Amino acid sequence: MHVADILRRHRDEFIAEWIDRLQAENGPRYESRPKDELYITVAAAFDASYAVLVERDYKLIDCHIRWITGLRLLGGFSLSEVQGAYEMFRKVVTPVLTKQLSKLELQGALARVNECLYYTITRFSDNFQQLHEKQIREHAQDLKDQVDKRTRELAESEAQYRVLVEDINDGYFVNQDGIIVFANKAFCDLHDYSVAEVVGRPYVDFIAPESRTEVKKLYERRVEKGYAQDLYVYSRRTRDGKALPTENKVKLIVYRGKTAVAGICRDITERIEMEKKIRESESLAHIGQLTTSLAHEIRNPLSSVKMNIQILLKKIEFSGNDKRRMEIMTGEISRLERILSEMLDFAKPLRLDLQPASIRLIIASCVEMLTVRFQEKGIEVRKKFARSIPNILIDRDKIEQAIINVLQNSIDAIPEDGWIGITTKYTPQSVRQVEIEIDDNGPGIPQEDLPYVFDPFFSNKKKGTGLGLWNVKKVIEAHGGSVGITTKRTGGVHLSMSIPVGKA
Repeated sequence: MHVADILRRHRDEFIAEWIDRLQAENGPRYESRPKDELYITVAAAFDASYAVLVERDYKLIDCHIRWITGLRLLGGFSLSEVQGAYEMFRKVVTPVLTKQLSKLELQGALARVNECLYYTITRFSDNFQQLHEKQIREHAQDLKDQVDKRTRELAESEAQYRVLVEDINDGYFVNQDGIIVFANKAFCDLHDYSVAEVVGRPYVDFIAPESRTEVKKLYERRVEKGYAQDLYVYSRRTRDGKALPTENKVKLIVYRGKTAVAGICRDITERIEMEKKIRESESLAHIGQLTTSLAHEIRNPLSSVKMNIQILLKKIEFSGNDKRRMEIMTGEISRLERILSEMLDFAKPLRLDLQPASIRLIIASCVEMLTVRFQEKGIEVRKKFARSIPNILIDRDKIEQAIINVLQNSIDAIPEDGWIGITTKYTPQSVRQVEIEIDDNGPGIPQEDLPYVFDPFFSNKKKGTGLGLWNVKKVIEAHGGSVGITTKRTGGVHLSMSIPVGKA
């Protein structure tokens, strides 16, 4: 039977399963969509994929991508959610193809399915990003237009302006011959001075040393040549010597018969932090897209290689070191599969299945699972549990994996015959929380690396992915908790995880 026949015969079943799995597995947005709407989008996606697989016709899939991009952006869907929806096609059709095709036919069919999905997801990602960037540019232009309009309104007349400047939140000042001759209260508050302390002082006193040269150049160029940059960012200097990011909008005016520069300055600390977070978020989104695509493309052939090695180990009697070599290959493939799973977890939104559970029993289970590794290195596990800790609402599997990740890091770091300490504490006071503390007597983490240990892909281990501690932080914070890490003076690492106690 050909692929085309299978797809035609089972079309309605595939579409129905695709819709059901979207609502069950692909996040709350898909879960909340009406089935009638999903049938339209999924049926169109199936028919477009059929055209690519059977007829090598990409017109329908290109049309579907353009349509679904606008629809899902408007609905607030993330890039990864829609990528997952397209990916569901492979999950739905593969089991049926596997049953009804010969091994050779299946290999060719899956290759075409993978090729189709690679094209679809890549084109969709490009379209999504372009449309998203266009929306950002339009929003930025709207903001700029609003700022320009406000500036024009404030500059309508000096009299009105003088009334306004005493009430606005932005700092207003007049710099004449390098001296502050007027400043409103907001300007003084930005620098932690009173009005009496500001007026009459040199303007450079309120500029951080690293910005003075550039700001003086702009001032001289504006006064002497009549033109310079209107809007610029510099670091202001407060009373206690702090340098804080500030935006300054300046204009050449006549003040009491003499040329001067009037300026409106505002603190942009929050904006700078927000821009930094946006850049980090966009960077993580790009990394997530890349890792998801790579992981999906690598996982299938890797599983095939592993399966065939296992078959060979069962059917053929290897002599000498050959069997050991094959077993090493299997072990390394398993390690790669774990890395791929971590990469896929990195790109997925975290969903919690909260159930009442005992932290004590979870820790005991983690220690039991790692018993062989503890014994291999002769590691002593020192446990100190609080006497009465109530059951708490947590996702047992995810908390268990977080603890295992931390313990595995300690096992890798400490020498043979070392020790690992596990302590639990319960705070029943105003902020009810359970704390899990894990210590070891390893070499510790260099101070310069501590700020980055929870960043994705940061690792000093030769075979580390850098996602272990990042996942720990992600899981604990998803539970409303916090995680911290320090290097002890005596050596070794101290890691603490705090989880709030909900109603269990």
